[in-house]
Amino acid sequence: MHDLVIVNGTVVDGTGAPRFVSDIAIDGETVVAIGSDLGPAHRTIDATGHLVTPGWVDIHTHYDGQLTWDPDLSPSSVNGVTSLVVGNCGVGFAPARPDNRQYLIELLEGVEDIPGAALAEGLQWEWESFPEFLDALERRQWPIDIGTQVPHAALRYYVMGDDGADMDIPADADQIATMALLCEEAIAAGALGFTTSRTIAHRTSTGRKIGTLKASTDEVLGVAAALGKLNRGVIQLISDAYQSDDDELVESEIELLRRLATETGRPISFTVQQNDDTPNRFRELLAAIDQWNEAGANAKAQVAIRPIGVLIGLDASANPLNFSPTYVAMAGLDRAERLARLRSPDIRSQILGEHGRATPRSFARVIHSAYDRMYPVADVPDYEPTPERSVAGIAAVDGRPANEVMYDLLLDNDGGRLLYIPLMNYANGDLDDVREMMTSPNSIYGLSDAGAHCNAISDGSFPTTAITHWTRDRARGERIPLEDVVHRQTQATAAHVGWTDRGVIAVGKLADINVIDHDRLKVMAPQLVADLPAGGTRLLQKVEGYRATIKRGVITVLDDELTGERPGRLQRG
Repeated sequence: MHDLVIVNGTVVDGTGAPRFVSDIAIDGETVVAIGSDLGPAHRTIDATGHLVTPGWVDIHTHYDGQLTWDPDLSPSSVNGVTSLVVGNCGVGFAPARPDNRQYLIELLEGVEDIPGAALAEGLQWEWESFPEFLDALERRQWPIDIGTQVPHAALRYYVMGDDGADMDIPADADQIATMALLCEEAIAAGALGFTTSRTIAHRTSTGRKIGTLKASTDEVLGVAAALGKLNRGVIQLISDAYQSDDDELVESEIELLRRLATETGRPISFTVQQNDDTPNRFRELLAAIDQWNEAGANAKAQVAIRPIGVLIGLDASANPLNFSPTYVAMAGLDRAERLARLRSPDIRSQILGEHGRATPRSFARVIHSAYDRMYPVADVPDYEPTPERSVAGIAAVDGRPANEVMYDLLLDNDGGRLLYIPLMNYANGDLDDVREMMTSPNSIYGLSDAGAHCNAISDGSFPTTAITHWTRDRARGERIPLEDVVHRQTQATAAHVGWTDRGVIAVGKLADINVIDHDRLKVMAPQLVADLPAGGTRLLQKVEGYRATIKRGVITVLDDELTGERPGRLQRG
């Protein structure tokens, strides 16, 4: 008798092959049969009319701290993810000497918008070296398997001390050699790879730019050489190559990326997005990747499946009313008392006047008054909104000033209304360019940043949006075949990091499976929830349509709710 049989499901097996109707038998952790009349089972799931897919494999998350205090790893665990990777973008918490910890907390707080108080209270520092970090993780279980990577910023700080946090201080030959030895030690112990950051956007919570920003070619290649020496592991990084308008800088960064891809002999992936100032730069990067791969490299563009957008609201990290001194003076009040004051005509007039006179610069200007890119979030969010749905569009129809429309929207839902501002991947007001990135032969889905940007971005639901928007709901352009979308967030992502035992539904593979009511599948509006250590808040989205998620043959989600089962564990490389 089998442990579990899924009957009469429409199987999309992860390989990209056409879907088919079949039963699936599972014994222990493994798929043991696919076909019909597979015999009795201790438990049966009727998947009639439902999709049966591999569990999603999310290779770009930032649960590095959350791993130690959250046994559920939400929101990924309720969005169909059964395997994930942390330690991305060169940031993480190992290796770490006791006197390094505060800097690493400030780095994750600044780079990934994870509340520092939550990290300080929640992190359980049971390690110093990276192998000790892996040992600490191995003592834990979750609904998801996890793999981790060696973060360059932590490695640099461990070896160089405070000099390692200074982007203008180069590592000398001995320091590079020490970092390489520590990286080799981590890879040998089971780290999946090495990651780094070369973007000006990454700063500590105190405003200090990340120490790896200007790391020399000798340093980056020297540390990454540890992977080539062992013939193991992947390289992941973020560079300003995709967003800089400095052609000389971009040329230099592309050359470094080329050398990493061709000289280490290891798979590499890096962030490729579109910004408004250089909307065609992504094509230059995709073309370069194609050339490297034709020459024998294994390089991938990590791309997002929807705009990377900030959520603004009264309780979010980004609040447009913070440009008013009158509002700032009441910001410490609880929401009910703030709302009562905000509804006063006199206070409303005063705040709007102050807001209108403010002249913020750079990114702050977007939060303040990007009305044509500011969209109210509906109960079921639309991630490809049209201009008339923007604050500017609503204001034009109503014949009112845009900041008044924004003000009133922020007070909706008892002050819980959020507004969405697409920052990346929306230069032309639609997702046609994103589709081009998603369907490139050398791209893989990533950049969900699940676990990060707790009060500003809610992209842990990326895998669900990929299945809903791109295969079913898109009305403003061409969709993508379901089989291709499933393949790219299962077999393709798993294979990239070396996980060949998952990502497909096949006999002998891990029983990591989603049973999905595709017609009903949807992601709900983000909400701020205070469930982090030290009372920290984060954005979460409820999801509907996951009939079941199965991890290693164990049902971890049933009808969109966690079952409390935690068969997931650390996966050493």
